[in-house]
Amino acid sequence: MDHDHSAPATGSSTVDALALALRLALLLSTAFLAGGGLLRPPGDRPRRTLYLLGGVSALLAVVSAFAVDVNVVALAIHVVLAVAVPVLPRATRWTSAALLVLVVLETSLGGTGVEFALDSVFVAGAAVWFGFALFGPVATSAVRPGPLALTLGGLLVLAGAVRFGLSGLGFDRRLYSTLFGLTVLAVVVLPLAVSVLAGVFKGRTYRFGVAAVALGFVAWTALGAIPAPPPLPVPGVPLLADEAGFPVLVSPQRPGHNVVHFPPSAGDDLAAGVRGGLITKAVARPGAEGTWADVDLPPGRSDLEIRRGDTTTVVEVDAGTEPGPAIAEADAPECASAALGGLVAGRTDVLTACPSDALTPEDSGALVKLVEFLAGRKPSALTLVEDDSPRGAAAAKLVRETAARTGLAVRPDAGPDTALVVVSGWSAGYTAMTRAAELQRLEPTHQYGLYLAPWLLNGPIVNAVASASLPLRFDPREATAVGYAVAVGDRFGGESPTLGGFRTWLGADRPAADVQIFAAAQVNAMPMYPTEPHATGMVMNRDYAGQWVPDGTIVPITSVLR
Repeated sequence: MDHDHSAPATGSSTVDALALALRLALLLSTAFLAGGGLLRPPGDRPRRTLYLLGGVSALLAVVSAFAVDVNVVALAIHVVLAVAVPVLPRATRWTSAALLVLVVLETSLGGTGVEFALDSVFVAGAAVWFGFALFGPVATSAVRPGPLALTLGGLLVLAGAVRFGLSGLGFDRRLYSTLFGLTVLAVVVLPLAVSVLAGVFKGRTYRFGVAAVALGFVAWTALGAIPAPPPLPVPGVPLLADEAGFPVLVSPQRPGHNVVHFPPSAGDDLAAGVRGGLITKAVARPGAEGTWADVDLPPGRSDLEIRRGDTTTVVEVDAGTEPGPAIAEADAPECASAALGGLVAGRTDVLTACPSDALTPEDSGALVKLVEFLAGRKPSALTLVEDDSPRGAAAAKLVRETAARTGLAVRPDAGPDTALVVVSGWSAGYTAMTRAAELQRLEPTHQYGLYLAPWLLNGPIVNAVASASLPLRFDPREATAVGYAVAVGDRFGGESPTLGGFRTWLGADRPAADVQIFAAAQVNAMPMYPTEPHATGMVMNRDYAGQWVPDGTIVPITSVLR
């Protein structure tokens, strides 16, 4: 039957297990019924067997309707065909064939074309085997039971081998350490054992091997209900895990200091640590969203405990033996966010460097154009905020050189007619913005504006002030940028996008566009109720997906800077 997978889960493992057991019993009894009906031997005993199987199949179909949501039309067809197989002897083979098709559809449950073909081969082969096991391998001129047993066994082995290849497990430890892996193993090994029996016992192997085929059939049909295990962790590749019921990011997954990041939607009462070791509470970090826990990973594989309240979840990690990159404490969140972009894009790149390790040519060009733009506005001086990272030092040197060339003074203290330029990392950038906001509340300060380096386009930083400006080489409102923002939000619990993550998500072939200055602001102009009429295309909800500035907006305030 066409089970409705859009229905919410029951939330009860007992109810879910009962529904799965009913489904497996229904499909197995129906496969026996269809196989027996296809063979259709004469006599009263076979007829009574078909009546029994038909009644069991119809009854289980009706009972399953009370346990799970099913398609009523499919349910009715199933019951009618199950009853028709024994009741209509002259049409038994036709109704059995139709019932067999229905079993294939019920087993596939919306699988791909290849999976549907595999289901057809496996289910049909198993059903024919069940028919011969029930009523005996009567030889005819058209069917020789011995060679047919070898053929059926070979088809089951072939289908199982292809299904193993599609599982993505390979020959790693998930094959024997997870329920999904053991089920896949059963799908492969049991038909192989049956084929060996067929080579030894020929036509007598149907009844000898029926238990193995039945178990293989149950394993095959159960695969769709068993969640596939996550990929094995790769040393040096930041780990994105979902075992806790919410996303968890471990970076850089190397021996020694690592950060474990949780999205804001995961809550506040979180902690992480290696099993048997120190458990560290996850706390907020300046300039970064969500919460962060510092964890020291030992070399090789270990179990990472994730605690939320009284609930503990274990995530397997593998730090390997090679040392990871040297990551400053203040730059760890930005580095992890950049790695997250690649993980969201489906890449598994080893983390060898962080954005703060070097000033990129595209960012250096943007900073030069920013200072030249500010020189045209003629503030009394630039108030420069930097840090000691390689990128921060190079950016500060570039700003000073460009300012000197354009006749601008650079000084560390704020003034009423200065412009603030921040080229530090996230932590110092957030501190600079909060201080600037406080100064502006007390007296006129930085009246020529607050300007951030491109890599500081991050919700907590830009939202620390009423408005801040950045020189960007992309429009955060364009389709590609919004697509990344939606993707990272969907994959990581509503996390806001970042420039480092966007660049990693795009990959190495991203184009270098021209520079424009954008202003990010906390704006809620003309608040309206959703039911009120408004202009076409006007979005009244401030919390829609794809925003680069949470609860705010970002718009260009200059044309392209030449």
